[in-house]
Amino acid sequence: MVEETRERIMEATYRALCEHGYASLTMQDIADECDCSKSLLHYHFDTKEDLLVALLAYLLERFEERVATDGDPRDRLIDLVDAFLFGDERSREEHRAFHTALLELRAQAPHNDAFRDQLAENDAQIHATVAAVIDRGIDDGRFRNVDAARVSAHLLAAIQGARIRWVTLGHDTALEPVREALVSDVIDGWLVSG
Repeated sequence: MVEETRERIMEATYRALCEHGYASLTMQDIADECDCSKSLLHYHFDTKEDLLVALLAYLLERFEERVATDGDPRDRLIDLVDAFLFGDERSREEHRAFHTALLELRAQAPHNDAFRDQLAENDAQIHATVAAVIDRGIDDGRFRNVDAARVSAHLLAAIQGARIRWVTLGHDTALEPVREALVSDVIDGWLVSG
């Protein structure tokens, strides 16, 4: 598939997923958002499931392109926490809509091998990215000598829990206290070396 076509389909799929959610999303919704025919989508993707798995892979690629791992490890780690909690260039409502749809996809994973496999790949890469920043901080003498994979799991579990509370319970203030605790208690209070 031509990269321009792939990009157009992936961006349209993302927007349609955010607007309609997983359960209500149809290939026609995506085609309408893409301003293309449903047959074009089916030419490249047999099913909605195939298209959503491709979207998850695409989002992982975009994450890897956007993440800066150079610079001060503390700042990079805080940037990651902020990106995971609050999003990037997206509006807060778009960020919520995406994480609501992502939660729906995650709920399908126990029964859907393709979703589970791609979500596991995304999860492993995100954990590895956070752990790499922590390892760099250890190597630079900025962070205490810790198990980077374990600290990464701790940080990401707290972030994921906050996002789940935010999207399922509508707690608009659920993200800020978790961010504050992760930065002041975990990163600056425990991880950053004297």
